[in-house]
Amino acid sequence: MEEEIDFILASAEEAMQGAIVHFEKELTKIRAGKANPSMVSSVMVDYYGSQTPLAQVANVGTLDARTLTIQPWEKAMLEPIERAIINSNLGLNPQNNGEMILINIPQLTEERRKDLAKQAKAESEDAKVSIRNARRDANDEIKKLEKDGLAEDQAKGLVEEIQELTNKYGAKVDSVYAAKEADIMKV
Repeated sequence: MEEEIDFILASAEEAMQGAIVHFEKELTKIRAGKANPSMVSSVMVDYYGSQTPLAQVANVGTLDARTLTIQPWEKAMLEPIERAIINSNLGLNPQNNGEMILINIPQLTEERRKDLAKQAKAESEDAKVSIRNARRDANDEIKKLEKDGLAEDQAKGLVEEIQELTNKYGAKVDSVYAAKEADIMKV
């Protein structure tokens, strides 16, 4: 019985931690006006017939706060990389200078900043839903254990422990979102 309890707690915490990791990963895709190599991490390039992540065919870096540089390891990859960035719907405009690809990151308008903040808020809500789902699953497992003979006061204590985890990870989502929102709204 003790092993099952430990497993339920560990599973719930792991699921909640996973929600945070996914949330943070999704936030890196929301650009805050500064050039960041992770902005193009989702771009897939046609590399001799197979779809390959951009980072596996080129070195992605920043020249300054407003410029991304993409240096392909093979010159022949300049065109396919440029096409992949244009087709990725990231709203980026690559310039090919024959040696590397430069992407200027435009200054964000106030309206665009608000849209990005809304997008970040929606991601935070999704993360909170995942955390609450982990809580629900753990509470369901505790109810099953209670039917199998777990003491009522012990079950109540476990439910409270799960709620504390939920509160802890919910607060973490809020703080990560607040930091991202501040980053987005900063001119």
